[in-house]
Amino acid sequence: MIQKKVILASTSPRRKELMSRLKIDFQIVDSGYEEDMSLKMLPTALAKFLSMGKAKKAAKNYKDSIVVAADTFVTMGNKLLGKPQTKEVAVKMLQSLSNKTVQIITGLAIIDTSTNKHFSIVEIGKVKIKKLSKSEIENYINSGEPMGHAGAFAVQGLGGVFIEKISGDFNSIMGLPLFKVAKIFTKLGIKIL
Repeated sequence: MIQKKVILASTSPRRKELMSRLKIDFQIVDSGYEEDMSLKMLPTALAKFLSMGKAKKAAKNYKDSIVVAADTFVTMGNKLLGKPQTKEVAVKMLQSLSNKTVQIITGLAIIDTSTNKHFSIVEIGKVKIKKLSKSEIENYINSGEPMGHAGAFAVQGLGGVFIEKISGDFNSIMGLPLFKVAKIFTKLGIKIL
């Protein structure tokens, strides 16, 4: 049996790092999919929809391949918290997260382009943020880290010092639920271990 090519439709450094833990060969591509975070959907449905949109767009360019895509965002209640575009927005976001528990929602989509099998799941984790002082927020903003991350914090980076408690799949919270990826890969005949 010829091993199918595995495509990670994401340019996220975190997803690349997570996928590399599976010790399989894979190629990274930018799906070119335009996300629309303003769609009127529940956050879980939106995560599934966006991840499948990325996977489908990338899958058009690859035959006999397994295409993996994911979309992760932070929610507080039903409010989506994207990546802050300015330092002022990052400050407000972090102030609103202070002493609160947020949900980290990751949609995962996998398409086998040779059989047209589609897999779509959503994982939800919870992160409790400690009470943040004004100087902690200011110093964290000045580190530059909040600007590239949904919710203005990176659980796997310096922002990890603000995390009191995590519940759920840590890999999913980082952006790619490896347990689910491996389970689907096994169904598709990709040997992990």
